Amino acid sequence: MSILVLATQNKGKTKEIKHILKNFPITIKNLNDFGPIPEVEEDGETFDDNAYKKASFTARVLGYPAMADDSGLVVEALNGKPGVKSARYAGDNAKTSDNCEKLIKDMKDKKNRKAFFECVISIAVPTGQALTYQGKCNGLITYKAKGNNGFGYDPFFFYPDFNKTFAEISMEEKNKVSHRGKALNQVGQEFDKILKWIDMHKIQLSSCEKPVT
Repeated sequence: MSILVLATQNKGKTKEIKHILKNFPITIKNLNDFGPIPEVEEDGETFDDNAYKKASFTARVLGYPAMADDSGLVVEALNGKPGVKSARYAGDNAKTSDNCEKLIKDMKDKKNRKAFFECVISIAVPTGQALTYQGKCNGLITYKAKGNNGFGYDPFFFYPDFNKTFAEISMEEKNKVSHRGKALNQVGQEFDKILKWIDMHKIQLSSCEKPVT
């Protein structure tokens, strides 16, 4: 069975991805299953840049196909912020509570509450090639936290179709409509092709490693 490494230590994100891909013939690991590797600086200008950078670096260092996602909250009234800096909106060492507090503070006098979550998934092999998948989910920023599920900005992201925040719905409900769920659904629909693609690059890598006679 093939191994796919998730380029993250985030337990919530890992749980979501494992849940969605649970029926596929793949062993899913994350960075906690390996020894320490250097951190990747997420300095890309887009979610796509950061996702590929994390996936390709992890695949190259560990020698296994790797999947990384870069996702975040894009708020219309904040000119797209926090965007690619969603995880460090309140600073490089900010906690989730710090980021949420800054978001609500910055949105205090904003009437336009439109926002969307965006997710870009990159699946890379050690030789550098990668596949890319994307998902978006539109919603509104609430004035106060609601719900105890999810993680990150979920308690402040209101999803109109459910009339609830992401933190008020179950993981099953969220996976059907969320940005990451949509991107992973694309991955799931093409996973047989992805496995063949991974196997093809394994063969190419093995051929390259053979000594010249």
